Amino acid sequence: MSQEKITRTEQEWKSLLTPEQFRVTRGGGTEPPFSGKYYNHKEKGTYLCSNCGNGLFTSDSKYDSGSGWPSFFEPLSPESVSTREDRSHGMTRVEVLCARCDAHLGHLFPDGPPPTGMRYCINSVALDFKPDQPPRPGTN
Repeated sequence: MSQEKITRTEQEWKSLLTPEQFRVTRGGGTEPPFSGKYYNHKEKGTYLCSNCGNGLFTSDSKYDSGSGWPSFFEPLSPESVSTREDRSHGMTRVEVLCARCDAHLGHLFPDGPPPTGMRYCINSVALDFKPDQPPRPGTN
C-alpha cells in the first residue's frame, strides 16, 4: 500500500495550496477550534490529505471529542500517517503528518476512546473528503 513520496519546493506548495492550507499544512499552524468544515461533519467516506490526496482516515474512526477539531481514533492504515516529536509553543506534543507528503495534519493525544485510546486531532484545512459511493439502483 506504500505510495511514492511527494516532495515539492516551498514555492511549488504555495502555488498549489490556499494561503490557509499552506500556513497550516506546510508551516505547522492550526485553525481556530470549532471553525473547520469537517469539525461537525457526519457523512460516510474517507478523509484525504488536502495536499496530495493520500487516504488518511475513515468516517468510521471519526468521533466527537469536544476539542473543536475533527478527531479520529485511528488512521486508515499504519502507513497513512507518520508522527514526530513537536516541541513548538513551549510544549512537547506528537505531531501527525501525512506519510506521503509530510503535510502537518495536527497532533496525537493519548485521551481517545476505545479501541485505541488515541485521539488524532486534525485540522479540517489539512483534509479533503471523498464520500462513500451509494449503491447503484438494481445492485446489491
